[in-house]
Amino acid sequence: MEMNNGSFNMDFILLGFSEWPQLERIISVIVLIFYVVILVGNTMIILVSNLDPKLHTPMYFFLSNLSFLDLCYTNSVIPQMLVHMWGPEKSISRLSCMFQAAIAGDLGATECLLLAVMAYDRYAAVCQPLHYTVIMHPQLCHRMVLAAWLTTIGCTALISTLTLMLPRCGHQEVDSFFCELLDLIRTACAYSKVLEVLFLSLSALFLLVPLSAILFSYGVITRAVMRIKSATRWQKLLSTCGSHLTVVTLFYGALMSMYLRPQNSSSQNEGKFIALVYMILIPSLNPFIYSLRNKDVKNAVKKILCVKIWSAKL
Repeated sequence: MEMNNGSFNMDFILLGFSEWPQLERIISVIVLIFYVVILVGNTMIILVSNLDPKLHTPMYFFLSNLSFLDLCYTNSVIPQMLVHMWGPEKSISRLSCMFQAAIAGDLGATECLLLAVMAYDRYAAVCQPLHYTVIMHPQLCHRMVLAAWLTTIGCTALISTLTLMLPRCGHQEVDSFFCELLDLIRTACAYSKVLEVLFLSLSALFLLVPLSAILFSYGVITRAVMRIKSATRWQKLLSTCGSHLTVVTLFYGALMSMYLRPQNSSSQNEGKFIALVYMILIPSLNPFIYSLRNKDVKNAVKKILCVKIWSAKL
């Protein structure tokens, strides 16, 4: 595939919600509020997980990585989105657009893997409590997280490079508020069906394999808890796994709503709002889901805030 300099230097136009100017202003305020919540909430989770010795456990190590991932994803999209909403300029350079699309794709796939790793951690905690510290030793935790981050990079780099090489032929408009690899593939003038199939196949792989591992883990957990002759067995299951199950349900529900919808104009508009919910709602809810359901996190936050207040008085 050949690519001339004019095509390479061409800017993209992100249409976003520009067809609804009044609604766009309301959306921008809502996005800004959620953006601040995401920054504060996920930064707090990372801080308490690292500063409080009681939270130096595999679960909070994985949670801090999930919060860091949410921060990276949010900062790769929302600042550019707010700039476009607040001004008349809707353009983004081709390289910036491709970089944003690559980051979004890579982090989305990484989150699937991280959620699967967290499900394995919950399996070990419930089904192997006596051997939990041996099974989930720090070296294994670091290796699993590193594997989750690195596994997706090669696939994303391949798809992004091939997409960047597609000739645009003046096709500048992207009917979305952020750059996504699938949109960039479909709007190229030399539409590559093979590249689209490759992208969808890899997406299905990173979506379904971790989901299968999560369902299998919770199937084993449920089976093990059912064997315990105790009135508090379901309470134990919910307290140990409830937060993670809630996050998994929200995350996969939003992803499936985005990618399993039919491709038409009305569906495209619906997809924008679904993508917006996925982008701002889930990262903002994750810290609250884990902290509100967990006394350790709430106590750690109170301890850090009390130390800061006391230091300020001194």
